[in-house]
Order: sequence, then structure tokens, then C-alpha cells
Amino acid sequence: MINHEDLKSRIEIYSMTTFGSSFKDLDNNEKYVALSKALMETVLPIWNDSMEKSEEKKKAYYFSSEYLLGRFLDNNLINLRVKEEVDKILSDLGINYSEIEESEQDPALGNGGLGRLAACFLDSAATLGYPLDGYGIRYDFGLFKQQFINGEQVEVADNWTKYGDPWGIRKVKETVYVSFDHTVIKAVPYDYPIIGYDKKLINTLRLWKAESLDEFDFKAFNDQNYDLAVKEKNDAENIAKVLYPNDSFEEGKKLRLKQEYFFVSASLQDLIRKFKKKNRNLHEFYKYHSIQLNDTHPAVAVPELIRLLIAENIDFDEALSIAQKTFGYTNHTLMAEALEQWPIKYYEELLPNVLEIIKKINDKLIKEIKSMGVKDEDVYKYEIIHNGNIKMAWLAIYGSRSVNGVAKLHTDLLIKKELNDWYKLYPEKFNNKTNGITQRRWLLQANPELSNLITRLLNTEEWIVDLNKLKGLEKFADDSEVLEEFIKIKKTKKEQLARYIKEVEGIEISPDSIFDVQVKRIHEYKRQLLNAFHILDLYFRIKENPNLDIYPRTFIFGGKAAPGYYRAKGIIKFINDIANLVNNDPDVNNRIKVVFVQDYRVSYAEKIMPSADISEQISTAGKEASGTGNMKLMLNGAPTIGTFDGANIEIVEEAGEENNFIFGLRVEEIQSLAANYNPKEIYQSNRRLKRVVDTLIDDTFEDKTGVYKDIYNSLINGTSWERPDVYFVLADFQSYCEMQEKVDIAYKDRLNFAKKAWLNIANSGKFSSDRTIKEYANEIWNIERI
Repeated sequence: MINHEDLKSRIEIYSMTTFGSSFKDLDNNEKYVALSKALMETVLPIWNDSMEKSEEKKKAYYFSSEYLLGRFLDNNLINLRVKEEVDKILSDLGINYSEIEESEQDPALGNGGLGRLAACFLDSAATLGYPLDGYGIRYDFGLFKQQFINGEQVEVADNWTKYGDPWGIRKVKETVYVSFDHTVIKAVPYDYPIIGYDKKLINTLRLWKAESLDEFDFKAFNDQNYDLAVKEKNDAENIAKVLYPNDSFEEGKKLRLKQEYFFVSASLQDLIRKFKKKNRNLHEFYKYHSIQLNDTHPAVAVPELIRLLIAENIDFDEALSIAQKTFGYTNHTLMAEALEQWPIKYYEELLPNVLEIIKKINDKLIKEIKSMGVKDEDVYKYEIIHNGNIKMAWLAIYGSRSVNGVAKLHTDLLIKKELNDWYKLYPEKFNNKTNGITQRRWLLQANPELSNLITRLLNTEEWIVDLNKLKGLEKFADDSEVLEEFIKIKKTKKEQLARYIKEVEGIEISPDSIFDVQVKRIHEYKRQLLNAFHILDLYFRIKENPNLDIYPRTFIFGGKAAPGYYRAKGIIKFINDIANLVNNDPDVNNRIKVVFVQDYRVSYAEKIMPSADISEQISTAGKEASGTGNMKLMLNGAPTIGTFDGANIEIVEEAGEENNFIFGLRVEEIQSLAANYNPKEIYQSNRRLKRVVDTLIDDTFEDKTGVYKDIYNSLINGTSWERPDVYFVLADFQSYCEMQEKVDIAYKDRLNFAKKAWLNIANSGKFSSDRTIKEYANEIWNIERI
């Protein structure tokens, strides 16, 4: 409970002291800051109490370069269970809470599943009472804001703190110093509360801001060298300026390495400092700390912890042993190019002391595996330092006690193929932890209408903290009244999204059409191109046959391409060109529409997920580690059209293949086909396919940059560095189109389609991040609930 008069008083005080005006006279951005600061006074005592409770316990720490958190305000109010009260307080003041909520900037500290998973894990741990703190970087500008100009992605700086940062607390007294060769940078911590549902526990996300030792060279300024006067400041701040700086050139690559080492070193120094403050023995560091490495970005933590322990007079062998008992490594990819490797020369230039430790680790590894029977001619397979590069995944595997994949298929492929050599030596390290999502944000917050229906039917709110309770919804799968109510809720969410898209994108879409949704990072293996080809095929078929019997459909895309990913940006342009063609053709635009939403982010996803009718999960089988967008869409009642890939397999196992739409080549078929695959033959033999692929080169669309020709060649002819159609887009085209026809037929039977959607919801319990976190806590971290 919140004291209403007390909160009103605090809001007014923060309004005056922060902005010099009464709350009612502030704009919505300012109101958000004043309200959030006032609410922090409610959070702080619980937060401090939580820290005290976990003080003597073993804790887990999540090291991640990304945290795609989403907006703080609404989520925090829901988890504090005071949203209705605050809404009422603001209403008494004549203020609309929704307008304040919409004014909050998304903290753009991640891009896609990796960062969103980290955020879900923190939420689940706090809700379940597990002491798990996060460490990362407080990027000044996050990833980027995405705009489309003439259909092309344009990146714009995303200053997510321009109106303030009311949920972050700057802890200057806990600053640490990170050394690169000849340079020392200040790492200043900002702490953010991670509030568990019903105030179970408040954990901490600590993000480091990079600052220079001397912000201003007064002598240089006096000498009128104005740029030189602030050069040190600018150089330091560049380290945490943006997430994933473009690394097309060498300087960008070095900046990425600096970023990774910066936050890892700062975080480990922080943990060691706190540990020593309690007068504990550093030889027992692993007994109180379990650190999870979220992919290879923080893998430099292994040699850095060893380096720091050696500085505390612990010998190398023991320091390595402590590291191996402390770290766990989560592998998120089967893509070879995503397994980080750094040229030795970068380490020689920037981190020579760390390189010396890596060399010692490599020597120790080689000696160990030889003693385990590895022959001299096979040693190269395991070398951390190989061909002038440092293999960060190998460093993480050897330096950790646990190596986990993030979906059953993904882990099986790691064990049987990608990391099989390692598995043979260290089978006890390998395990699976299928990803999950938090139902507090992705159902309770994003879809209150459906949440209320679920609570009423189950006669309990227990599903909010135990998603397996949704299994109880199965008994309503044939209840036409319940299904009609669900259809009505889905229509409401579609109307809400349609209004928002009209407002921000300027495109009108019909809530009576099928909302066919593919929202995710733009990458060739995720095959947005396959979706685009199907839309073009549908367009041409309607033009040929205006009486073609299809249910009206709106194709909704969202996602960002990395700034240096030329071909992915070309795919965005291609989809936008298709949208322009389709949406402006009166022969088809009342049958199909295409929308590529700009600047896809968590707050946009919260509007899209509940409104989707179909979930597009069409990656090449064996390429998607898990996926979590598939889980969010499933939870909100969107059957999957997808390949047998990642967590799609487990979704089908839980909800039934009859309630989803699975197509395409499977992993084993791709493996047997790969050597003799001839996409040109498929292209030439399929008239519909050839027609859509040819739009890349036949002047259907303008191609000023040559990117469409590049995409065409990547599919048909290959390039000097890759065979044609690496991701089997052409091979799966016919199967995909046929399955889309089945979707169309199924949707026309509204009650039966609603039943499919309902059974997806009822069987989504496995995909809560609460389940995943319990598995990490019990099987890897060995931590107990507070």
C-alpha cells in the first residue's frame, strides 16, 4: 500500500526541485521523471533490505553486454503491485497515467533476444527470490533509433537519458579504474533496481559508465588547443558511447574489445573489493560467487579474474582453478562467424597483461588434453590461441564449470557437431537450459485484457508466478463462449495496434485482417527474405486472378539491421519497396497490406505480441539457437508458422503440431543435401519462385546501390566466400507457400483457429524464464532463495 497524500507530496517536491514547476504544469516527459523519483523513495527501503538479506549468501552474477530492459515505470508498478493505486492518485490530480507511461524512453541497451533474455532472467530471479545481480555497460546512446528514408534504414543517435535517468543511482564512491596499455579509465557504477513481483526481492543491475581521469585539460584550453582540451574525456567516453559500434574497420573492432574488457574488469574488481571488505579469504571466492557469461562477449572475464587473483598473491594454477569453479558459459549461436575471435595484435596493443594470462591458460590446456590422450596432430582443434587469433568461445569453455545451450536442438547440435571435440573431453560440463520469457511483462503487463480472462477462468492469480497453471485453460478449448471472448480480446488488441500504427507509421491496417507478424533482428538466417518472397508471390497471384480466394492479411515486420550489415539493410529496403508496391495498388491493397514498423523496441513489441494472429519463426533449421519472440507470441495466442528449429521444436512438443504450422527442411535433411544443393535448378524449375526472385534484377524495384543484385547473386550464383543460397531460402519456398495456404484455410474457421491459439496459450508454461532460472540456480549456480 502507498500513502496517497505522501506520494502526492513527494511528486510535487520532485517537480519543484527538479524542474522548478508544479507537477500539473510539467510536460509528460518531466512528469515521468518526477513520478519515478517519488516512487524510488518507496523502492529504496525494500532494495536496501534485500541487499542485507543476501549479504551472507552465495550469489549469482550475470555478465552481459546487452540488457534490453524495456520501460521501467509500468513494469515496476506492476511488480510493486501498486499500479492501480498510482493510477488513482494521478487521476485525482487530473493526470492521465497512460500519457506519462508512453513518454518514457526505452533504454536501448540491447538488440534482440540476447539482451531481452538477460532482462527476463533478472526479473525471474528477483520474483523467485534468487540473489542474482547483473553487470553491464551504461551506453550513452544505446543501439540506435531506426528511421526509414526512401525505404532504407537510417541510424539516428538514441539518447535514452535525455529527459533524465530517475531509476538509476550514480555511485561515485564505488568507482573503479580500468587499465588499457598506457591508458586508465574510470568506471562509474549506476545501479538500477530489479523488482521481483509482489516485492519478493529487489536485486541490482549495475551498469558502468566510462569517464576520463581528467575531464578537462586547462593548459591545452589556455593554449587555444580546444579539441585537445577535451580529447581525453572524449576518448574515454567513446568506450560506452554506443552498443556494438560499427566494426567494419579496425578502429571499430578495437573499440568493441575495449568495451568488453572495460565492463568485465570493472565488474570483477567490484566483486573482489566487496569480498575483501568482508574480510573473506580470496581462496574461497568461488564459494560465494557464480558468474554466468552471456555468450562470448564477456569471455575475457576468465583471464581477467586470474590476473586479479594473481595480483592478490594467489598462484596461477589455483587462480585458474578458482575461475573454473566460478564461471558458467552460455552459448547462444551455431553461427561460426558469431563465435568471437580476436587478433592477437589487438591484445598485444591494448591488453598485454591479459594476453600473458591467456598464453598461460592455453599452455595449461594443451598439457591437460595431451594427458587425456589427445594426439599431437589434433591439439590444434582445442588451441585457444590459433592462427594469430584468440578463440573466445574456447577460452570460455575451458575456463568454466558449465557450458549450456539454450534449446534442446541447439544443445544437441553443440554436443554432436559444433563442440563435439570439447564434449568428448569434458562431457560433464555440457547441459541444456531452454530459454524463457517473463509472463509479468509479456502477458500481465502487455495484455491485461487476456490476463483478466485467464485469472477469472482459473480463479487464481498464481499463474503470474507459476506459468504452468495455464495448463488449466485446456478444459476451455471447446467452450465456444470462452473462445468467442478470446476472439473479442484479440480483436481489441488488434484495434489498439492498428491505431498506434496509423499514428506513428501513417499506414491504415484493418483489424479484421490476419495479423501475420515477423519481428526480430534482421539477419539472413532468420529469413525475412523468404517471407518477402511469399508476399510478392501472393501479390502476383492476386494480380493474375483478382478473384483469388484469400482471407485479407496484414504482414507486419519489425527489427533492426546492424549498421555495417550491408545485405541485411538491403533486405529491409526490399521489404519496404514491396510494401510501397502492394499498399499503393488498389487491385490488392484491400486484400494484403505490408507494414515494416520503424524503430522496433520492447515497448513496440508489447503492442505487437498480443495482437498477432500468426507468429513467423522461419529461420533455416539448425541456425536459430532458441528464439524468444516465438514464446512471447505463443503466450499471447499466436500459432507458429515455422521450421523445425530452435525452441519451435519444443513449442510444437508442448502445444501440438496440429495447432501450429510447421514446414521446410529439417536439420538432418539440410546436412545431407548441403554438398549437392543446386538452388539455380530450383529457381529455374519453379515459375512462381523465379518470378519473385527476378524482381531483384528486373527493374521492378530501383537498385541504386547494387544491393539487390548482391542478394540475387547470393541466392543463385554464390560469391567468392560462400556457396549460393547458404540459408536454403529457395529450397523452402514452395513448402512455405503451401503452409501459408493452410494458414489461410484454417483462419477462415474462426472458432477452430481460436482453439489452436488457445491451446498454445494453455501449453506455454514451460517457456517461462522462471523455469529457466530455477534450472540455472539449482544445476549451475548452486544458490538458494532468500
